[in-house]
Amino acid sequence: MTTSKPMMILIAGPYRSGTGDDPEKMAANLAILERASLPIFERGHVPMIGEWAALPIWRQAGGTHVGDEAYERIMHPTAHRLLQHCDGVLRLEGASTGADNDVRIARERGIPVYFAVDDIPRA
Repeated sequence: MTTSKPMMILIAGPYRSGTGDDPEKMAANLAILERASLPIFERGHVPMIGEWAALPIWRQAGGTHVGDEAYERIMHPTAHRLLQHCDGVLRLEGASTGADNDVRIARERGIPVYFAVDDIPRA
């Protein structure tokens, strides 16, 4: 299956979940999300991870620790705004309330949700 144009695909999966807010565990989760980016790119699409956009905004807002006011105000809303521009969501394995919410919003908006990179059509 192919698509006529490149899609922006939001990669959704655990970032904070299950880490106890340990920065090293969160970085490891981000690395897992990022591993999906190259295969998506090689299928002809633009991969996107909400944290790529949200973390610099959070730091500019004076965020100092996970779960602070700026974190709560910026992290999940950024992903929701990104979904207004995404053509698909890749949901990676693992418990994540935020990723589950991304899937729910995507489905409400009629955005396809994929559970494996191989399910994403090539551009």
